Amino acid sequence: MQRITIACLDMAGTTVSDDGSVLAAFGTAAAEFGLTPGAPGYPEAMAFVQETMGQSKIEVFRRLLGSEDRAQRANHVFEESYAESVRAGLVNPLPGAIETIAALRAAGIKVCLCTGFAPVTRDAVLDALGWRSLIDLALSPADAGRGRPWPDLPLTALLRLRGGAVSELAVVGDTAADVESGLRAGAGLVAGVTSGSASRETLVAAGAPHVLDSVAGLPRLLDLDAEVVPAEPA
Repeated sequence: MQRITIACLDMAGTTVSDDGSVLAAFGTAAAEFGLTPGAPGYPEAMAFVQETMGQSKIEVFRRLLGSEDRAQRANHVFEESYAESVRAGLVNPLPGAIETIAALRAAGIKVCLCTGFAPVTRDAVLDALGWRSLIDLALSPADAGRGRPWPDLPLTALLRLRGGAVSELAVVGDTAADVESGLRAGAGLVAGVTSGSASRETLVAAGAPHVLDSVAGLPRLLDLDAEVVPAEPA
């Protein structure tokens, strides 16, 4: 395995479990515009949300609602709804996530958590989990210019963390958008995980060179000495 110095890991579905809070928050935001179960256009809207999972939330609302004002309002409702889930304790580390991040950093690999959330929501999740000191950097689309599937997030991580060539990047996520972002960035390692919203078939179809059951498989893929054994849930 080639040398990796920076690992860009997705949050929800890859390192973080939120008990379906992302979809629930999208549903709450859609309801503000009459898109409720049984209403015309609701199935298509939620199918679009599923299809674009992992992408910038504000961009999803822009494409879904066709108006900047409506998109901004919907995004605000989404962020508020997801924040309620964070406060309710519904956001937790996925099995093996903490151990994987610790193994990467012990091997000298810097870790960036990437997400489609706004910075305020991202930071609320990090604070709720107590992960500030666990990682080297956290990025949202607002920090990079564009969200996934564009390559801006991993390339911004490379610049901010003073990495070398793009071949030293590893990008790992649970959606087709994560995979496409890594491939577009020219990352040396791109892997999909089936712990989130996408199936193995979807990740393979998106071009993922590697598909793992979870992020806990990353250290072994990188030939690190440490073997991650996910802790039992408390």
